[in-house]
Amino acid sequence: MSNFTLSRNAFGKLVFTSPEGVHEGVVPVRAFPIAAPDEGIALVDIDGHELAWIDRLADLPGPVRELLEEELKSREFLPVIKRIRDVSTFAVPSTWEVETDRGVARFVLKGEEDIRRVAESTLLIADSHGVQYLLRNTEALDKASKKLLDRFL
Repeated sequence: MSNFTLSRNAFGKLVFTSPEGVHEGVVPVRAFPIAAPDEGIALVDIDGHELAWIDRLADLPGPVRELLEEELKSREFLPVIKRIRDVSTFAVPSTWEVETDRGVARFVLKGEEDIRRVAESTLLIADSHGVQYLLRNTEALDKASKKLLDRFL
């Protein structure tokens, strides 16, 4: 069980309260945002000093966990690709239309080097504006999506 509480101040900033004191403007930082997003989270103060280490989000009391999940979602923008709908051309640059966990998106892939393998079946795809898209499991894609993706790998 944690020996701290979290709340929001009037400005929407996280407030960390523990027996050692109160800190405003606390920021949660994931140690492994792609491989283990719900494990290894540090709470750091505005100077970057670690105030608490959380082994697993699931171990936190409900209200603290929900507040942290909300804060992490608002700070991180990493849409997860669920399906590849269309690719304009198999040469680069090409325009991709994908379904993500945040809705349908269109982006331009400048070069094949913008597709990075971060694990055996996990890819990070950067668009022409630097936005990162996560493809968590290439094996879980539907047949048509796999066929389109294979042309770039």
